[in-house]
Amino acid sequence: MWPTLLLGLLATSVAGWIFTAWFQARKIRKLERSHEEIQVEETLVFDFLHGLGEAFRESIRPSELHRLIVEGATRILDAHGGALYVTDWAGARLTPAFISKGCPPLVEVPPQILQQAAITPITLESFLRSHTVAPGEGMLGRIWERGQPVCFNDLSQAPELAKLRGSAFGAESVMAAALRYGQQDLGVLAVANGPNGAPFSQGDFVVFKSIAEQSAFALYNAIIYSMANEKKRLDHDLEIARDIQRILLPAEAPAINGFQISGINVPAGQVSGDYFDYIRVDDERLGVAIADVSGKGVPASLIMAICRSVLRTEAARNPSPADVLRKVNRQLYPDIKEDMFISMAYLILDHEHNGVTLARAGHDAPLLYKRQAQTVTPVKSPGMVVGIDSGNVFDRLTSDFALPLERDDCLVLYTDGVTEALNGEGEEFGVDRMAQSVRASATGGAPAIVKRVIEDVRNFAGSHPQNDDITLIAIRKT
Repeated sequence: MWPTLLLGLLATSVAGWIFTAWFQARKIRKLERSHEEIQVEETLVFDFLHGLGEAFRESIRPSELHRLIVEGATRILDAHGGALYVTDWAGARLTPAFISKGCPPLVEVPPQILQQAAITPITLESFLRSHTVAPGEGMLGRIWERGQPVCFNDLSQAPELAKLRGSAFGAESVMAAALRYGQQDLGVLAVANGPNGAPFSQGDFVVFKSIAEQSAFALYNAIIYSMANEKKRLDHDLEIARDIQRILLPAEAPAINGFQISGINVPAGQVSGDYFDYIRVDDERLGVAIADVSGKGVPASLIMAICRSVLRTEAARNPSPADVLRKVNRQLYPDIKEDMFISMAYLILDHEHNGVTLARAGHDAPLLYKRQAQTVTPVKSPGMVVGIDSGNVFDRLTSDFALPLERDDCLVLYTDGVTEALNGEGEEFGVDRMAQSVRASATGGAPAIVKRVIEDVRNFAGSHPQNDDITLIAIRKT
């Protein structure tokens, strides 16, 4: 009896060892398969992230990035399809950026579109690619509005999708997440499985949320990258505009009997709304113009270019500065916006009569330096700015002002960028300081005046940035 019992115990032990070995081997194989699946998944995720990184080494188009995100998400999660909706420029609606083939509709589709799609599948594709989504509209709109990722294996929480369940266009399970980075709403990413597709697992949902986070970061970087490229393009365009404007401004003053002239333009930005010019009226007379367009930057520089063209046309062989300004105003008035205007001063130097004829259209009063008296006073001839009146009032106010000059007298024209230059305490340079600069340098001639005023303005402002264009012209009677 004992041998039989011992034999039975031995057989039972051997069977237990065999079962345990088989169970452990099975468990090991299962763990190995799981490890292989994790490795495959890790490889897919790594490839996805690597692909996003590589995309920014070149100037990737937004459409290519959108495709990369959707196709990467569907491949990693083994989904039937996916879709990416991005916010429009106003941030008011979601627009379809990329919808992969095989992706079930993720928005409510009108019955007539479904009927047509049964015959012509392109009808549904066209609808989905053109349909935008408002905040709170359908599943995508709700996710966008609430910002919480969802995993639906039961579409009861998405009734507009549940209507199609079981049809050729229906979805069986969906995962979707709002894409946000910082304070910026970027859109919604979704993946879906259609009929006969396996439901998404909790592990799939964890991976999907990570994909959504990386996708949001990539989209945000793409926006920054695009903005940087756009800024580079605009900077390049502004450099060209600055070069063109530099050509339009005189490089040096022309020689004219009886006068010494020096002028300078220092733009606050890449282009200037200030303008100065020397215009040959006839063999004996030279026109000198200075102008300041309201505002700064490109709009002001464009108005300045138009003003230059009109002024040069009207100044030829016209001995009356006031008449020239009247004609300039009449031509420019219809084309200047209501919130823009031009202050101008235009004078004609006449060697034969040893003097200057000046007309002022609302511009800063020129400063007159008298050598004998050692005084600097503003010349306040009447006039109003160009572009705010069709001509009835402008013509009445604008008149020629004769200004006799003696030897070594100086006349200084300037824009308000000089007198309104600020220092660190918020003080303005002002007319009084400018008059002191003119008085201190007038004996050195026109170039000395320009040099001294610019130096004094810069020393006064110190490290405070230049906030307006500076233009300065000095004229000395020789």
